[in-house]
Amino acid sequence: MFSSIHHVAIICSNYPVSKHFYVEKLGLKIIREVYRKERDSYKLDLALGDEYVIELFSFPSAPTRPSYPEAQGLRHIAFTVHDIDKVVTYLKEQAIEVEEIRVDEITNKRFAFFADPDQLPIEIYEK
Repeated sequence: MFSSIHHVAIICSNYPVSKHFYVEKLGLKIIREVYRKERDSYKLDLALGDEYVIELFSFPSAPTRPSYPEAQGLRHIAFTVHDIDKVVTYLKEQAIEVEEIRVDEITNKRFAFFADPDQLPIEIYEK
């Protein structure tokens, strides 16, 4: 029935800051950017490689959502990486704090977490 995940939608608190983070620091490619005047809202469609992955929204006065400790709802987004050490080094060079690399006790794969400007947890998972 389902073939893949189409996208993840993120509502940010500061559109220019989040746009810079996802485009300039994480390297996602802009597919399209639309300002919706009637909603005073931006919608930015982003791709990772050729795959459409993230819709970044801005809404005035959107309520904050608790993340820590583990809140109900979407927990985090995760990106596959081929060399986690290289990616962690790159993220730190971008002044992004990255948690220590851990090993998944079930798959024995390495992973680590960092956060976007709104503290949304993002995982990198070594393939």
